[in-house]
Amino acid sequence: MLSTTGETSRGAARRGNGAVAGSCLLGLMAAAVALCSQPARADEGGVSFWVPGFFGSLAATPQVPGFSFTSIFYHTTVNAGADVAFARQVPIGRLNVPFNAAFSSDLDAKANIGFFIPQYVFATPVLGGQASVLMLIPYGKNTVGVDATLTAALGPIGFTVGAARNDSVTGWGDLIPMFTLRWNHGVHNVMTYVTGDVPVGAYDSQRLANIGIGHGAIDGGGGYTYFNPATGHEFSAVLGFTYNFENQSTQYQNGIDMHLDWGASQFVTKQLQLGLVGYAYKQLSCDSGSGDRVGCFESQVFSIGPQIGYIIPLSTELQGYVNLKGYKEFGAEHRPDGWNVWLTFMISPAEQKPTSTPKPRITK
Repeated sequence: MLSTTGETSRGAARRGNGAVAGSCLLGLMAAAVALCSQPARADEGGVSFWVPGFFGSLAATPQVPGFSFTSIFYHTTVNAGADVAFARQVPIGRLNVPFNAAFSSDLDAKANIGFFIPQYVFATPVLGGQASVLMLIPYGKNTVGVDATLTAALGPIGFTVGAARNDSVTGWGDLIPMFTLRWNHGVHNVMTYVTGDVPVGAYDSQRLANIGIGHGAIDGGGGYTYFNPATGHEFSAVLGFTYNFENQSTQYQNGIDMHLDWGASQFVTKQLQLGLVGYAYKQLSCDSGSGDRVGCFESQVFSIGPQIGYIIPLSTELQGYVNLKGYKEFGAEHRPDGWNVWLTFMISPAEQKPTSTPKPRITK
């Protein structure tokens, strides 16, 4: 059992032209706020198992065999707005009253997550490639706030109902094991990977802010890296697909997701790296399940930003690598968008230069 702490504060205010109108809308308002606060949870509202941007430059290049450790600080700030117009018949007692309303909401979310990633790279080839296993262990804080306003009319009576809610949670996230295989052919490198979600993190279906996603998932894909050490040119792209299992707390099953992470860089020296990064995320199939009350709800988002990396020689046996990259999102649909930054620090075995044995000198 992972320990978590949660802080929740809720506030609501209402105003209207008559007590009947206000009381009739309280239940509807609560349902509307709950519906539009879904982006704080899983793909049910546009937040995927896969965190776009995880892969980047040099994704498919071989690694030095042995144990390594990577720490990542991830910060994201996103917001979302919704404007829903609808007309329906609302039964009040035994009467059916024409009901017209406009609903608008704003969602703001901030998260600071640390990923701790132990990894082991095998020296013995597997299927002619280099195998590695790793585990992502997230810990951090997520804060989500929703402000919503419902403007409507019941016959000649007009009114406005407003509500606000803020949630914050700190704790461990879901465990994410990963297995990779890499093959090298000169300047060309290819890789494949498989990963998944073990839903043991801080999650509550009644809470806006979560770190876990509340359901299992399987994700797999492949990637390519072009890297020419002589010129310092590098380009990488990794394409993956996610299958989501049903969330048993909400009876909601997310559709199949596709994600593409890419990075392009130039090593201006043997240690300093400058370039660009980006990602594209697209949901390929509709959400489903008995708990789906928002319809198909397919989400997408795109992003681009700068990166800088630096290789740090630590000793004859160890080397460090630090990378800072940032993304600005655009083109979002059914998903909050904003910006995020990744600060990565990795300690791994240093590449050992082959030692040449001097040839014996022949003397006469």
